Amino acid sequence: MRPRRIYVDQTHIRGHVTGIERVARDLFAPERLSPHEVRLVRSRGLPGLLAAQQIGMPWRGMRERDALLVFPGFPPGPLCALLGERCILYVHDTFLLTRPQDLSWKSQLYMAPSFALAMRYGRRFLVNSRNTGAELRRVCRQDALVALLRPAAGDVFGLADLPARPFASAHGEPLRLLAIGTIEPRKNYPAALAIIAALNRMGVPAELHIVGRVGWGRHPFLDDPPPFLTLHGYVDDAGLRRLVETSHLLLSTSKAEGLGLPLLEVQHGGLPVAAPIGAVFEEVLGASGLFLHPEDPDAAAASIAGWARDGRLAAAASAARANVAAWNREAEDDAARFRDFLARGPAAYARNGTVATT
Repeated sequence: MRPRRIYVDQTHIRGHVTGIERVARDLFAPERLSPHEVRLVRSRGLPGLLAAQQIGMPWRGMRERDALLVFPGFPPGPLCALLGERCILYVHDTFLLTRPQDLSWKSQLYMAPSFALAMRYGRRFLVNSRNTGAELRRVCRQDALVALLRPAAGDVFGLADLPARPFASAHGEPLRLLAIGTIEPRKNYPAALAIIAALNRMGVPAELHIVGRVGWGRHPFLDDPPPFLTLHGYVDDAGLRRLVETSHLLLSTSKAEGLGLPLLEVQHGGLPVAAPIGAVFEEVLGASGLFLHPEDPDAAAASIAGWARDGRLAAAASAARANVAAWNREAEDDAARFRDFLARGPAAYARNGTVATT
């Protein structure tokens, strides 16, 4: 195998590192792609990011005719169309095209147009789940390679040694639900608040703890938070571990996800996960998931109360660690196929690993 030079765009990684940044950092780390020479492209501030993505990265590709360019965060600039199959975009989800109503103005002006252009000229795509691959296949060019490269869900919060903590309503303990993610329209936090309110109305004392910075959009609940809500903002890994230690359930009410990495990461601590009924959540959580309809808060609250009464929370906790271990085994298989792709090209995906063949 002849080693290649691979430029990885990490211009979006600055300050706090969350799920997407961890994927960009870990999946394409130099030690994971050895013996290939991986060069990480960073930037300082927004002007540097724009210059690197629009000019710097494509210039490197045009100057070095055998180099590959990988974009695991922001979509590439239009000049990358000249690079053809040497430009690889890692796609976390397709909401830049499918959910324009939930985008920030920055995403509407910069990321969405770049992503739409990449769908027209892109030839090589990597995706984080089969669901994302199916969604991407609907909007990308028909002859593109769409290959599965699931990220491993590491124990980034140090949860593996946490003991089981079953909910004991008989002791008068409130049901503590944890939600993780930026406060923005797609995360659908009003639905989570409505579910917690319904639990309290039916006589099940419940709290909601949200971990995540305030992003874009208008959120009236921030102006007058209900008494059962605690906003933690961004917390470090040790802080999140402390919250998982005192929580009984991770709750997601997101309208759309490409993957939802935190749902897997907390399973290292045996935390049960409740998520919307939908293909991506069922793919990620499998039999370990507790599924509900966020748009019907009374029914969702009744489901959660029932799970607490009949022991399904405890059963889901027992299944959580096995589920994340199984996911990580599949992620390692994906990583091996991607390394094979770097050596042999699309033939590496001839039998397995692709969402759709070339």
